[in-house]
Amino acid sequence: MQPNSSQPPSIKFEKENLSSAQLLDLYAALLKPRLIEEKMLILLRQGKISKWFSGIGQEAISIGVSKSLNADEYILPMHRNLGVFTSRNVPLNRLFSQWQGKQNGFTKGRDRSFHFGTQEYKIVGMISHLGPQLGVADGIALAHKLKDENKVTAVFTGEGGTSEGDFHEALNIASVWDLPVLFCIENNGYGLSTPTNEQYRCKDLADRAQGYGMESHIIDGNNVIEVYSRVSKIAESIRQNPRPVLLEFKTFRMRGHEEASGTKYVPEDLMNFWQKKDPVENFRGFLIDENILSEEQDAHFKNEIKAEIDENLREANEEDASRYDETNELNDLYQDFVYEEVMPNSETETIRFIDSIAQATKQSMQRHNSLVLMGQDIAEYGGVFKITDGLLEEFGKERVRNTPICESAIVGTAMGLSINGMKAMVEMQFGDFVSSGFNPIVNYLAKSNYRWNQNADVVIRMPCGAGVGAGPFHSQTNEAWFTKVPGLKVVYPAFPYDAKGLLNTSFNDPNPVLFFEHKALYRSIRQEVPVDYYTLPFGKASVLKEGDKLTIITYGAAVHWALDTLEEAELENIELIDLRSLQPLDRETIINSVKKTGKVLVLTEDSLFGSLASEISAIISEECFEYLDAPVMRLGSGETPIPFAAALEEGYLPKKKLKEKLKELIDY
Repeated sequence: MQPNSSQPPSIKFEKENLSSAQLLDLYAALLKPRLIEEKMLILLRQGKISKWFSGIGQEAISIGVSKSLNADEYILPMHRNLGVFTSRNVPLNRLFSQWQGKQNGFTKGRDRSFHFGTQEYKIVGMISHLGPQLGVADGIALAHKLKDENKVTAVFTGEGGTSEGDFHEALNIASVWDLPVLFCIENNGYGLSTPTNEQYRCKDLADRAQGYGMESHIIDGNNVIEVYSRVSKIAESIRQNPRPVLLEFKTFRMRGHEEASGTKYVPEDLMNFWQKKDPVENFRGFLIDENILSEEQDAHFKNEIKAEIDENLREANEEDASRYDETNELNDLYQDFVYEEVMPNSETETIRFIDSIAQATKQSMQRHNSLVLMGQDIAEYGGVFKITDGLLEEFGKERVRNTPICESAIVGTAMGLSINGMKAMVEMQFGDFVSSGFNPIVNYLAKSNYRWNQNADVVIRMPCGAGVGAGPFHSQTNEAWFTKVPGLKVVYPAFPYDAKGLLNTSFNDPNPVLFFEHKALYRSIRQEVPVDYYTLPFGKASVLKEGDKLTIITYGAAVHWALDTLEEAELENIELIDLRSLQPLDRETIINSVKKTGKVLVLTEDSLFGSLASEISAIISEECFEYLDAPVMRLGSGETPIPFAAALEEGYLPKKKLKEKLKELIDY
């Protein structure tokens, strides 16, 4: 981003039919974040705030875009978009409390800077993993479209963020689905210290829109009139004709990535060039030259804003520092969910495991008009396992949506639907593919309610498991990736009856649920299941067999391995627990059983190291040590990826070792 010597260094403004009152309003709006920043830089040097990401030199973008949108339209800013918050009249004392990590801040001291959102002001803040918020904007816009609301959603990213896969995934989804999203790129010259010529090779980032069949515009990001006027027209056009538009704002970052970084890597002539294009000073000079702003008015604006800053800082400074309260911290991990028990009626039918999943999905779609299903090939094709077959005809393509192959942005889209008051289900075609959507699950869905009281009303269905000769990429049982993450719920049924009731509850729960479905059980297990809708609670294990000789604790397909082995070996008086719910975990049933039997085997299809079996073993050792008559034993699969060939897969799985392991434990 080198200066063009043929261009004057100052900004050329055109009034664009704006009144003097409108121009002065833009100036006051532009001035406010600049003065706040100048104050914050002083406080940073005094150690009164911990970190600062400066937007000095870029204020015109935040102000122009925010002023172009209606107050009830969502904006998803970055950490240099202070002007978004001030334009939406977010109380300054709460912003100051946020930056000081105090309870009155939007995250109650749990996150810093601009890592927060607020439904009151329709702002959804970013996370440090920048890409997911682009998919979230897709979801918010999709909800507007499904509700026939003519609204625009604006989302910000930097030129560095356009290299992330989420950027491309989100643009592709928005284009395919004609979503009313303004994708705003603040091209400020550097990704931390990396200049643009080391980040991309296209002439302009706006050119990337062509690959997605998307309209794009290049806008002078330092000219507040141009930003406001052009974005206003584009936004109104999108409201009338819903579609995504990519905007590239040319600007510059006048300070370091954050203050500790400095700007020594920026050539002096480049810094001088952009210093002359300062958006605040240039606009101020223009208004004075046009006799719209007087020196007295300017002084009045500054004094009024500085007084507001000082008063709100005083309020924030007087607040007590945050104090840790474990109960409060845990209570905010999930949105409150009062389980509603719906009892099954007396009419039953014998169905397969896969049929129970299909029934629960259909009946929950009937109960929840706001529920949207998303996944690869789930519409006309009915999904690779045919679970969603027939749903398109009943619920339509708006609610049963084929997605491009882009798991990360689709999870983000599901989050956006939740933010905008809807429910979402994402079907991972195979549970293995969740790794491509891992980031937004563990960093966005899991943490959002704890951070700023925004729930993620999302169910992610996970066809999983070995035993079907599918090899390393279609056979994993990766529940341990998620049971470790606070804020997620993890369910893993073994029977059709449990699967239907627990999936219905998953759709009712306003929190993120990963629902594991073992593929080997889909068509091999049948059971009498109520025809109508019913629910089952999370966190309640099922005791399938009672006994006092030994306890087996397991879940998923391994439940059936245990049943088969106990029958074949004619082992009696063995207590068998099917966990069903892994997070929350039924610790009470586990502990009571082990105290009764004194011996326990924790069985899992997962490899043992770092597995849920290891965690359960640790719980038992801590809670039941004095009741144990033998070491806590575990049995799991091999410590390798899952092999394809039948003999190798059979050797990898623990099923054939179960009888011997039980005998070892009984004889101990």
